[in-house]
Amino acid sequence: SCDATQLCNCSSMGLEFIPPGLTAKITGLNLAHNRIKHIQSQDLKQAVNLRALLLQSNEISSIDEDSFQSLEKLELLDLSNNSLAHLSPVWFGHLFSLQHLHLQGNSYRDLGQSAPFSRLRNLSSLHLGNPQFSVIRQGNFEGIEFLHKLWIDGSNLSQYEQGSLKSIKQINHMIINIRSINTLSEIVRDLVYSVSWLEVRGIAFSNAAEMQVLRVMSSSFAKKISFRQTLLTDATVPEIVSILEDMPKLVELELVDCRLLGTGQWKMEFQAKKSQTLRVFTIKNLAIEEFYLFTDLQAVEGLLSLFTRVTVQNTKVFLVPCKISQHLRSLIYLDLSANLIGDLSLEHSACQGAWPSLQTLNLSQNSLSDLEMTGKSLSHLANLIVLDISQNNFGEIPEECTWPKHLKYLNLSSTHIPKVTRCIPQSLEVLDVSGNNLKEFGLELLSLKELYLTRNQLKTLPGASPIPNLVSLSVRRNKLNSFSKEEFESFRRMELLDASDNNFICSCEFLSFVHHEAGLAQVLVGWPDRYVCDSPLAVRGAQVGAVRLSLMECHRSLVVSLICVLVFLVVLLLVAVGYKYHVVWYLRMTWAWLQAKRKPKRAPPKDVCYDAFVSYSENDSEWVENTMVRELEQACPPFRLCLHKRDFVPGKWIVDNIIDSIEKSRKTLFVLSEHFVRSEWCKYELDFSHFRLFDENNDAAILILLEPIQSKAIPKRFCKLRKIMNTKTYLEWPLEEEQQQMFWYNLKIALRS
Repeated sequence: SCDATQLCNCSSMGLEFIPPGLTAKITGLNLAHNRIKHIQSQDLKQAVNLRALLLQSNEISSIDEDSFQSLEKLELLDLSNNSLAHLSPVWFGHLFSLQHLHLQGNSYRDLGQSAPFSRLRNLSSLHLGNPQFSVIRQGNFEGIEFLHKLWIDGSNLSQYEQGSLKSIKQINHMIINIRSINTLSEIVRDLVYSVSWLEVRGIAFSNAAEMQVLRVMSSSFAKKISFRQTLLTDATVPEIVSILEDMPKLVELELVDCRLLGTGQWKMEFQAKKSQTLRVFTIKNLAIEEFYLFTDLQAVEGLLSLFTRVTVQNTKVFLVPCKISQHLRSLIYLDLSANLIGDLSLEHSACQGAWPSLQTLNLSQNSLSDLEMTGKSLSHLANLIVLDISQNNFGEIPEECTWPKHLKYLNLSSTHIPKVTRCIPQSLEVLDVSGNNLKEFGLELLSLKELYLTRNQLKTLPGASPIPNLVSLSVRRNKLNSFSKEEFESFRRMELLDASDNNFICSCEFLSFVHHEAGLAQVLVGWPDRYVCDSPLAVRGAQVGAVRLSLMECHRSLVVSLICVLVFLVVLLLVAVGYKYHVVWYLRMTWAWLQAKRKPKRAPPKDVCYDAFVSYSENDSEWVENTMVRELEQACPPFRLCLHKRDFVPGKWIVDNIIDSIEKSRKTLFVLSEHFVRSEWCKYELDFSHFRLFDENNDAAILILLEPIQSKAIPKRFCKLRKIMNTKTYLEWPLEEEQQQMFWYNLKIALRS
C-alpha cells in the first residue's frame, strides 16, 4: 500500500488493529475509516520517521500512554471522529515536531485538569471539541503561544473559565461552533488582542437584549469577522452592526449560509463616522424567507461609502436601490452572481452616479436576457474593466451595442448567443465566448490578446488578420479536424494554442511545420482519447516541440502493409508446422480427452462386454498375447479380454476406440514395463482410464509390473502413473515358475472382484 515516497494508504480496509511490520522507511500512514479500537505501545515503535499519521473515523477508545513516544518527527496527527473519552498529556509529550493536531468528533467532555498540549511548541493548527464537549478550564492551553488556526466545536460548551485562552499570544484564524452567547462573550474577552480572524458558527442572534453581553467584541482588534450558519433578525442586526462599527481594526465582514428573519425594517440609524476601517463585505447563501418584501435599506446608506469590495452571492437579490449604488463611491469590486437581477432591475441598480469607481462587476447566473440593454445600462461606468455576464440567457445578439469605453475583459460564456457581431466591444483584450455553439468567429478585434472559444461548433480556426495581437487561443472541444499551413502561418506570434479534444486529421509534415516554421512558443495540441488522427500524439496536452513521432505515426500505411505481410507469413508457417507435426490430430485428441473427462464414470451394465481392457506396449506384445491372453481366456470360466490389435473397430478413430473399449470393460489391465513408460499411446490410455474408471477410492485399475521400474525413473509426464504406484498395490510378474501359479491366481481373483 506504499508509494515511492513511502506514503502508505491503508484506509477503508476493515482493519481492527494497526498492521505489524511498520519500519523506519515509512513517512506517511493513512489508517482512516477502519475499525481500530486500541493503539498499543509497540504498534508504532519502529516508525521513527513518520511525518503524517491519519487515524480518523475509527473506533479508537484507548491509547497506551507511550504509543507515540518514538514519533519525534511527526508533523500531522489526526485522531478525529473516534471514541476517545479523555485526552492524556503523555500521548503528546514526545511529539516535538507536531504542527497539526485533529481531535474533534470524539466523546471527551473536557481537556482534563492540566495542559495536554504544553509540549507541542511547533503546533500550528489545533482542532478539538465534539457535541459532548462542555468545559474549558484555565491552563488547558498553557504552553501554546501561536496558532495559525484554532477550531473548537463547542456547540454544547457551557462552562468556560476566564483566562483559559489568554495564554495564546496570537491566533490567525479562530473558528468556534457555539450556541451560548454568554460563553461566546467570555471567550471573546480573552481574545480581544490575539485573534486576527474570528469565525463564529451555529449561533442564533434572535434577542436584542442578549446582544449586550457581546459589547466586549467592540474592543477586539480582529481584522475579519465571519458568521456561518447564524440566525439574524430585524431586532438584532442593528445591535450587531453597532458592535462591529466600533471595532478599531475591522476590515472585512462575512456572512455565509446564514438566515435572516425579517424584511430590513431596522429601527436605528448607524453612525458611519465610527467605522473608518471596514472595506470588504461578503454575503453568500443568505436565506431571507420574505425577500420580496425587503426594504430599500436606507438605514445603512451611511455605512457604504468606504466599501471597496462587496460580494452578495446566491441571496435572491433582484434589485440594488439606486441610492445604495450611489453611496458605494469607493467600490472597485462588486459580485452579484447567482441572483435574480433582470434587465430592468439592472438599469435601475446601475443608475447615473452608481458605482463611480467600479472596476470589476460579476453578474453571472442572473436573469439578464437583453444584451443590448445590459451594455447600455453599464455604459456610464467609466472605470469598469472586467465584466462577467456569463450563464445568462441572452439568446440573441444585436449588431451594435454600447459598452463602458475602458472595458477590457468580457465573459459571455454559456449565454446562448448563436454568433458574434460588432456588438462585442472593440476595446477588449480578453474575450470568453465558450459554450455558445458558435460555428465561426470572424470578428475584428485589434486589441484582443486572449480568446476563449471552448465548447463551440467551430470547424476552422478564426482568422488571424482581424485579431493581429492575439497571444493565447483556446479552441478546446470543438469540431476542428485540420489546420492548414496558412492558418498556422497567420498565428506566427501566438504564444499559446490549446486545441485539445477535437477531431484532428494530421500528418508528420503538419507537426513538423508547427514546430519548425510557425514560430509558436507553446502549442498545446492535446488529441482526444478516441483517435481519428493519422498521427495522434501519445500525450494529451503535449508541447509539439517535445513530441518525437514513431515510424508507425509517420508512415502508418506502410507499417500496416508490412504487418499484414508478416501476419500472413506467420500463419503460413504455423500451418506448415502443424501439418508436419500433426497438430490437428493432437487437437482432436485433446477434445476427445476433455469429452471423456466429462462423461459419467461407469457405463450401464448392459453395455459392458469385456472383463478387462489390456493396455500394453507393442514391445511387450509377445508376453501379453502368448502368455497372459492364453492363460486368462482358456481359464474356467474364461475371461473376456479387449486387445487393441484384435478388438478395435477398423476405420474408427483410435482415440474413440480407446475410450469405448475402456467404457465397455469392467477392469483395465496395465502391463507396466520400461517400454510402457516410453509409449505415448500408453500414456493416453492411462489418462483416459484415470478419468473414466478410477480414483483413489476404487479398484477398477489393475497394475501388472512386468519388469522392475523405479518410481523415479518414470517420466514426469506419467504423473498419474507415479500417483497410482504410490497409492495402489500392483502384481509383479515373477521369473521363477513355482511362483507364477500364485501370480495367475491373484490376477484372476482381482479380475473377478
